[in-house]
Amino acid sequence: MSNNYGSKFLSWIKSAAGLSIVVTIVVAVVASIASGPYLLVNTVVTGGMLALVATGLTLMLGVLNIPMFAHGEFFMIGSLAAFYVFTPISNYTNENPDSIIVVFGPLIAMAASTIIGAISGIIAEKLVFGPLRRRSTDDWVMNSFLLTVGLSVLLINLHQLVFGADFKGIVGYWSGMPISIYDVFISRDRVMAFMIAAVIVVLFWFFMTYTRTGMAIRAVSQDITGAQIVGIDIEKIVLLTISLACALSAVAGGSLLFMYPSYPTVGLEPLYMAWFVVILSGLGNVLGAVAGAFIVALLKVITVEYIGAGWDFVIPSALIMFILIFKPSGIFGSDVRGALDK
Repeated sequence: MSNNYGSKFLSWIKSAAGLSIVVTIVVAVVASIASGPYLLVNTVVTGGMLALVATGLTLMLGVLNIPMFAHGEFFMIGSLAAFYVFTPISNYTNENPDSIIVVFGPLIAMAASTIIGAISGIIAEKLVFGPLRRRSTDDWVMNSFLLTVGLSVLLINLHQLVFGADFKGIVGYWSGMPISIYDVFISRDRVMAFMIAAVIVVLFWFFMTYTRTGMAIRAVSQDITGAQIVGIDIEKIVLLTISLACALSAVAGGSLLFMYPSYPTVGLEPLYMAWFVVILSGLGNVLGAVAGAFIVALLKVITVEYIGAGWDFVIPSALIMFILIFKPSGIFGSDVRGALDK
């Protein structure tokens, strides 16, 4: 039995996915030894939040075949919601520093960003994606691509028109001395951001794996006809999928408000990085997106550390292009199989 497990482990290591994960861990350890543990800390925090955005993006691709180029704008919506909810909370806690709201206020702001993100996704489905889906399935991917690009432009300009173009950010959610881990001082906001991302990813995995609704979502992504035969309500699953995807992006924006202040185009960087993850891990691969998020985060952090901030998109893009030449379906080898596949 042990030999069987050993052979399976070796075959996994030799696979593209296993080799990529092993190489990523080795590179992260070596880079941390050379430059300091803070590099690993930045990778973990960035990767955790990037996993949320990328998971929502790949969920849209895997279930609906929607290349969601407006996904970054839901990150922006989340950051904007968190700002307007947390600002009065912050004013109150400044006058009442002993209030319990000091601890739970940031969580209220993040919960608000999640709810508003989900509601925004529902509105987008009712006003944008639903009408397109009912009227046309021909050239679906191209039409939905153009639709999401238009939605992105609309939301960016709507933000600028209603809320202005100035930056709306905060110094931090939680005050207090930074936490020291191996002589690396980490702000409480970064620690909490990673913990929140980890909890959400685990809960989302449990939801998709063990709940009836999660299984229904996976069934629709694999075979819409079979899902309909067994009585799954496709319209409800589509609505839930879009709201979940937008909520994941929005909670990432709300959680990282201390790093990414809200302004009209704040979602562009998370969107680009999320697309790197989705393409690298394989289109429609939800679990692969989590591992891919940390790989892309490490590439970004190492690029900024050793080459410069201006190259943080160039090097990851070049490496991903190189990988895709030899592994077109991504390192986790997953193709798109969505509800409207021909």
